[in-house]
Amino acid sequence: MEKKEDLQDKSEIKNNDENSENQKYLDQNSSENLQEDTDIKKEISTEEHAKNLEEKLVRTFAEMENQRRRFEKEKDDAYNYGGFNFAKEALNLLDNLERSKVSLEKDNSLKNTEILKKTTDHLDIIYNDMISIFKKNGIEEIKSIDQKLDPNLHQAMLEIEDNNKEPGTVVQEIQKGFMMKDRLLRPSLVAVSKKPNENEEKAVDSKKNEQNQQKNDEKK
Repeated sequence: MEKKEDLQDKSEIKNNDENSENQKYLDQNSSENLQEDTDIKKEISTEEHAKNLEEKLVRTFAEMENQRRRFEKEKDDAYNYGGFNFAKEALNLLDNLERSKVSLEKDNSLKNTEILKKTTDHLDIIYNDMISIFKKNGIEEIKSIDQKLDPNLHQAMLEIEDNNKEPGTVVQEIQKGFMMKDRLLRPSLVAVSKKPNENEEKAVDSKKNEQNQQKNDEKK
């Protein structure tokens, strides 16, 4: 029979072997788990990287599209409104022609003379030629007389009492306004109608009645 000590030694050896095997198994599982975690992290990291790249590409394409649209708009504006400032300055020539004509017509020394007629006719020809050139380049006069006051097109300079017009109707054009295609080149300076003051209206009516009464008395 084996001695007790030999049996104990064998048992310890067996236990050591089992512990060694268990440790190897644990180490192996731990290594596999660690490898799986690493693979998962790599997979997540790759997905995030791909997602970030996709977002960057989307932003880049969006910025490129916005730049393209801005460029197209700037190109169209340059084509359609490149002469905007020049046209605005050229309106002063029309104003000067009109002022010159009015000034000549008010000159008593020239009234009813042939030279006045010829001069004003030439001024009208120049004025109409300029209006024609403006129209060919998309510049049109703003309609004002008898139009309702439009703050986008008209600038009211004064009010005129008028019983025959709706309040806020343009009754006089002080300076012509112009549009360049769909842009305001210059607003029209206008006078608009307003209802007469009641007291003033009564005074006018009273004065008219007095004048009619005087006429009737004179007839008698």
